[in-house]
Amino acid sequence: MKQIISKVSKSVIPPKTIRRSKEQIAETAFNLVKKEITKYSEVIGLEFGGSFAKDTWLSKEADIDIFIKFKKNVSEEKFEKISQEIGFNSLKKYSPYVRYSQHPYVEAKIKNTKINIVPFYDVKIGEWKSAADRSSFHTKFMKKSLTSKMKNEVRVLKTFLKSNGIYGAEIAKQGFSGYISEVLILEFGSFENLVKSISKIKENQIIGKTSKSFDTSIVVIDPIDSNRNLAAAISDENIGKFILISRALKEKPSLEFFKNKKSKISNKFWNNLLVVKFDFRARSPDIIWGQIKRATSTLSTQLELEGFTVFRSKSYTDQQKEAYLFFFLESTKISGIYQKTGPEFFRDDSTHSFISKNLRNADLVWVGNERKIIALEKRKHVDAVSFMKEFLKKNLQIGIPKGLQNDFRRGFKVFVGNKTLSKSIKEEASELISVDGTLLYFN
Repeated sequence: MKQIISKVSKSVIPPKTIRRSKEQIAETAFNLVKKEITKYSEVIGLEFGGSFAKDTWLSKEADIDIFIKFKKNVSEEKFEKISQEIGFNSLKKYSPYVRYSQHPYVEAKIKNTKINIVPFYDVKIGEWKSAADRSSFHTKFMKKSLTSKMKNEVRVLKTFLKSNGIYGAEIAKQGFSGYISEVLILEFGSFENLVKSISKIKENQIIGKTSKSFDTSIVVIDPIDSNRNLAAAISDENIGKFILISRALKEKPSLEFFKNKKSKISNKFWNNLLVVKFDFRARSPDIIWGQIKRATSTLSTQLELEGFTVFRSKSYTDQQKEAYLFFFLESTKISGIYQKTGPEFFRDDSTHSFISKNLRNADLVWVGNERKIIALEKRKHVDAVSFMKEFLKKNLQIGIPKGLQNDFRRGFKVFVGNKTLSKSIKEEASELISVDGTLLYFN
């Protein structure tokens, strides 16, 4: 494994030419913002943050984060308004736009490098007023704690996570953030030690120190906030993939783990795929992703309640106007009858109620082998497409987040399979009906 890590390590160090270019871009953006903040007495400082400031960035993924420090007594309304004014005015030459986390922030691109202008409050540790308040402490802590060798080990870990599709804290991905990568390397000392430790990690194991208990698959404590579990934002699916690929790398070290791996696309199950497509009015990517993920989860539940078995589901958006909700079903057509299980015959009142009601409505009623009364009911819907169309027409308030309801009222499509999907959307949908690429290492 050491030889593999050594090769990767050499390849992920940013070349001097790219370093100089990024530093020039960072200096340009910083000076523009520095000039703009002089107009506001509420702002008391400016600093670099994120992976660029900590020197843990990857050549192709180097965003520049510039943090605007506000006096702690500034209202939340002013905090948001002024930070956006500063971002838009300072970067007006670069087509700035708003992004959302807990608070809105301004983003722009200079020579294909993202510049993020993020506000935070000047507070003491533990007295957080906004989510970004910890970032300044994160930067100072990691700059002090990570050795130059560790910084490169962070790059190796990020490449490993990215190549296997589990890097990125955004809601669309729910993967491992840059900061959690730094925390893991700091905790275990090296990428190799981390892989060996994650390979044998136990359920609910705590990485770091805390007196608090957390209910997540694994727990990773923020070193500057012992009450914060960084792993809470990572999906169980991505934690599972991380554990599995760590085991696979440990057993069979290979450079393949650090190259993008595509899923093995199956053509068997397109007829089991239910698709809901709609167009939406433009909004922040973070907001639309949150909305479509909630809609997918709620509609999965409704399909299950109606008798359809949902194996897997996912959502996708081009972040401009189109969104897709995908459901991989056991079958898009189900039996017209189903067995409804009632109470045990020893329960007098509830048995009487169940029998009398179902004698009127059910086709058959009988005493089952497990001492329970059984009724044979007719299904209202046997076709997933017709059920979903009717449900969305009549029950938008139940199945769809409020922020999407007007988009659905303007129109939606429900269909099966791949007939009307473009190539790029087929690739997204095929993830649901294909062998996961991260599992192919075990073949």
